[in-house]
Amino acid sequence: MIRAVEHQAETTGRSPSRPLPLENGETMHSREFLRRYEGMPQVKKAELIEGVVYMGSPVSAEHAIPDGIIHGWLALYAGRTPGVQFMPNATVILDADNTVQPDALLRRLPDHGGLTRVNEDGYLAGPPELIVEVASSSAAIDMRDKRRAYCRNRVQEYLVWLVAEGRLEWFNLEVDEYRPQLPDAHGLLHSRVFPGLRLPVGALLAGDTAMVLEALTRNDVC
Repeated sequence: MIRAVEHQAETTGRSPSRPLPLENGETMHSREFLRRYEGMPQVKKAELIEGVVYMGSPVSAEHAIPDGIIHGWLALYAGRTPGVQFMPNATVILDADNTVQPDALLRRLPDHGGLTRVNEDGYLAGPPELIVEVASSSAAIDMRDKRRAYCRNRVQEYLVWLVAEGRLEWFNLEVDEYRPQLPDAHGLLHSRVFPGLRLPVGALLAGDTAMVLEALTRNDVC
């Protein structure tokens, strides 16, 4: 039996104790997903969504530029707000079928009422209060499977920037479903969880980073 295992390792070129690489479309549990993901340090993004593996594609400028604006917006807010933490591209364990790596998230720290925690392996576990996805080439996943998983796990707010369509969707959890928020008379979307976190929709879609950041510091809008 031992010889048979050794022969298999010789013919496949893979150690019997080394985890198999992840592949798009595989189905598995979150524990198995993380075990195999940890064995692929060359891979920068992989997610388990509703039990299915999704491997990240190379990051284009179409994704990176909007991503950078969102990161700057959330980083500025978190830096000015005690008890709030911004995390970009963090692996988050939501449940047995969903271990995700959203483009950005904002969470309340546990001693400020937040529901997430850093587990013994260093991963974030539990639902962040706000998740943001930049959907340049994966709108179907972000608006269907991820949205369903985030809603079921009670992520309070979910913001999706649909780059190719030139639109923004900010969903608020109401009872057990997401409802889209409409901009106010100033063209702003407001967080219900994080006071003062507001987003000028027109400026964001136009790529006007300065205006997006300015909206966080102005006191003449509410």
